[in-house]
Amino acid sequence: MKIAVGGFQHETNTFAPVQADFAEFERADAWPKLCIGDELFEEIVGVHIPITGGTDVLRAAGADMQALVWCSATPSAHVTEDAFERVSALMLERLRDAGDLDGIYLDLHGAMVCEHYQDGEGELLRRIRAVVGPDLPITVSLDLHANVTPEMVEHADLIDIYRNYPHTDMGETGARAAQHLVDIVKSGRKPAKALRQADFLIPLQWGCTFHDPAQTLYEKHLAEGLESGVSSMSFACGFPLSDIHHCGPAVVAYAPTQEAADSAADAMMAAVHAAEPAFAGRIYSPGEAVRLGHNAADGKPVVLADSQDNPGGGGPGDTTGMLRALLEEKRDNCLVGVFMDPETADQAHAAGVGAELSVRIGGRLFPGDAPVETAAKVIALGDGRFKGTGPMWGGANFQLGNMALLDCSGVHVAIASRPMQAGDQSMFRHLGAEPSDYTVVVVKSSVHFRADFQPIAHDVWVAAAPGPVYADPGSLTFENLRPGIRTRPQA
Repeated sequence: MKIAVGGFQHETNTFAPVQADFAEFERADAWPKLCIGDELFEEIVGVHIPITGGTDVLRAAGADMQALVWCSATPSAHVTEDAFERVSALMLERLRDAGDLDGIYLDLHGAMVCEHYQDGEGELLRRIRAVVGPDLPITVSLDLHANVTPEMVEHADLIDIYRNYPHTDMGETGARAAQHLVDIVKSGRKPAKALRQADFLIPLQWGCTFHDPAQTLYEKHLAEGLESGVSSMSFACGFPLSDIHHCGPAVVAYAPTQEAADSAADAMMAAVHAAEPAFAGRIYSPGEAVRLGHNAADGKPVVLADSQDNPGGGGPGDTTGMLRALLEEKRDNCLVGVFMDPETADQAHAAGVGAELSVRIGGRLFPGDAPVETAAKVIALGDGRFKGTGPMWGGANFQLGNMALLDCSGVHVAIASRPMQAGDQSMFRHLGAEPSDYTVVVVKSSVHFRADFQPIAHDVWVAAAPGPVYADPGSLTFENLRPGIRTRPQA
């Protein structure tokens, strides 16, 4: 088998303040830099992403893999027209040069919105189909937060989607998508397919598969559907911060017959709609969350999610609401981060460990925010190069630029020069801070942190300080949603 492989990853928060230009896709962060051709295979070794699992399966099947392009950028506002067109052109050029193929596997996200296209993945797949024709098998892996569109389903022969949030099954999902491709190529038969879209949006925090209702939907209803004779079935919670026509949860099912695909998709979507009232939960104000954080009898920290400034959802990583609450409440033995603040990181590096200085932390990128001006002592410095250790980012080669740990009246603030959600304890340990030693740990993340931090936590609370990763999509003004969709779950 001669199989082309590639990927183009971006999760777009259309309410965020900063766009993703081509340079954002060129550079590495925790995931590899833009890879063209065979360098892809070198860059992904040991990194927990879908294409790694996919290429492992294809290699085991004896496939001759033709590498196209793979790249990603930290979630943000729209992908610029220039970035989308340049990456797409690189991918299509490599595809044309690959010659005759037996199939294509693509590692995509499913929630890419461009300046000039609402559905980035659908447009990319349309262009690929125009090159290879209607018959060549194409399978795709998508993020659990994909906004699955009819165009994606039309142009791909099979889509497989993460089943865990936090996304601890990225490699497994890529492996499944690649195995489906192998099966289609060997059998010469493509499955029938069905798409169903829900009529409400799921807030990011409550799609977490560590608890209900998502846990039961995936572990019971999706599992039962997969045992019903379908070739494949997936449920995407959707990304509720993309203001596009097809935003929202979706089910895709594939089966030997159209009747079987339709039946499975209908049953799964009925379970999703039945669970709608449970897709809610309490969100705390910064002050409430900080006051709830106390010395637990078991000695474990309370972990607070600074959910609305999650760089993994398009937050700038520099909003100050939670830090202000910690300082105003005069809390000590607290850890907060990771702030994206290259100016303060460079200032700390210039001063050196042990230096005492006046700093202006964060508050530069989100409208209405302002830096926190405070005295600080430099506790530790780092170059931002380290390897991830947790269930989701284990093996990732972080490259976050200059980093620093500052002591601000008993609140330890971790700072980096590039945005990255605090989903892995290695981000703090790089600076000598052991999260389990603190009373309160505040992480700039929505849900992914739970994979590595929940096991060390006495409890976890979700807070909503000002930021663009809105915990309640019902508070937003959408302009492009299809008629009738509810922007918050209805009790």
